[in-house]
Amino acid sequence: MPPKRLAAIDIGTNSIRCIVVECNQDGSFSILDDEKDTVRLGEGIAETGEISAAAIARAEAALTRMHKLVTGLKVKAIDAVATSAMRKSTNGPRLVKRFSELLGSEIRVITGDEEAALAAQSALRNFDTNGKRFGVIDVGGGSVELITAQGTHVEEFYSFELGAVVMTERFFSIDPPRVTDFRKFQKHIRDTVKKQLDGDRLILPTLIGSGGTINAIGQMALQLRRNPVESVHGLEVLRSEVVHLLAMLQRRDLKERRDIPGLSPDRADIIVAGVSLVDTLMELFSANTLLINGHGIREGMILEAIKRRGMGPEAQAPRSWRESVISFGQSCQMDDLHSLQVATLSLELFDQLADTFGLKKRDRVILETAALLHDTGYYISYHSHHKHSCHLIRHADLFGITPREREMAAVIARYHRKSLPKRKH
Repeated sequence: MPPKRLAAIDIGTNSIRCIVVECNQDGSFSILDDEKDTVRLGEGIAETGEISAAAIARAEAALTRMHKLVTGLKVKAIDAVATSAMRKSTNGPRLVKRFSELLGSEIRVITGDEEAALAAQSALRNFDTNGKRFGVIDVGGGSVELITAQGTHVEEFYSFELGAVVMTERFFSIDPPRVTDFRKFQKHIRDTVKKQLDGDRLILPTLIGSGGTINAIGQMALQLRRNPVESVHGLEVLRSEVVHLLAMLQRRDLKERRDIPGLSPDRADIIVAGVSLVDTLMELFSANTLLINGHGIREGMILEAIKRRGMGPEAQAPRSWRESVISFGQSCQMDDLHSLQVATLSLELFDQLADTFGLKKRDRVILETAALLHDTGYYISYHSHHKHSCHLIRHADLFGITPREREMAAVIARYHRKSLPKRKH
């Protein structure tokens, strides 16, 4: 059977995003294209109660372009959803019909709980959560979704009307923002969250975040670290880094924020509200770590669509990081016996030397990953295969391995033969 193509379109309060994938018979999929248009459907809704004519025009232009894209890629089916702006606006129902005609496919307006469920599906697929207590947040332009979970068990869904676009218009009309505006906004966040939680105290040591604000936090954090990692997906950002970013943003006006490395200029006007929200949520839930999920709701939509449309069995996430590493190695035709033996010997040495050199548990994971994948470069060529191994590992999608760990494993494989690192490296 030839592979089938599917598109997921998320019509949000700040932007419209379209992802096109090719579905395989085993339920997995490959991304062919991922497009975004900042249309600001939520602009002025708090004041007028409806989506403006200018925002409608921007949305129609974006959807027309995306329809041409999916048509050109010969997509079999389109799954499109609309979120907070369409739910809240008085002209939302009329626009849903109008936009559906443009796409040639029905748009579903989903609830906050449905948004949260989609974000949770993506988080559980991309992160190793076994035995961990955590929360999932999806920060949009109109609303913020929260999911609480333990391991792979999802407990509760919450939706708060605290999106970055709406909150910017309500609290940050003066630029640069005033300290009093921050305090009012932070109090509003605490009051809104505590009201829905009925006063319960939630302790969530780790938050897995998705959405444009979350990705922007990851990109800015990478720039501050001067880190060579190319993707923010899977990145660990500490609360201290979020606090530092917020302090930096508070001191700058809109023009200066547009020049911040890692921040898209079209997000500069709403980023203060977005980062302030994330910072306050991390404080409320005593979260020290924010994990960046670069996929989020759109991936949840794809997983749901594959299952609902019978385009393949439900794809299961890897059960462990090791399974993911071995699976990737096998896709590059690695020599299983040799790789496993190298890993065994490497780990025996590691275990004997760990106490002497103060090596940590995750260092062992990095070494094992590098040992298992050190010869994957043969898949490209024998000559300079250590360099090819480095390239393949750097760009591998490895479950449970952070971007920094992946980068470290890649350079360990890079220097397993020939010369040692030079200053220019």
